[in-house]
Amino acid sequence: MDTSHLVKMANQIAEFFASGMEREAAIAATTAHLRNFWEPRMRREIIAYAKNGGAELSDVARAAVIALG
Repeated sequence: MDTSHLVKMANQIAEFFASGMEREAAIAATTAHLRNFWEPRMRREIIAYAKNGGAELSDVARAAVIALG
């Protein structure tokens, strides 16, 4: 899977939740969404990306992805 596509999707999910919630709630909701709806291989790839800096991830998306790992 294309990592840039995963990053884009994670950022969009995080942005959706961050627009209507406090930061910590948005992180928790994003983490739950990734855990519940993304395939394991997608999660593995985005976690590896975040652990290697995750420069393209938004603050909320990065925190949510790290919480997955």
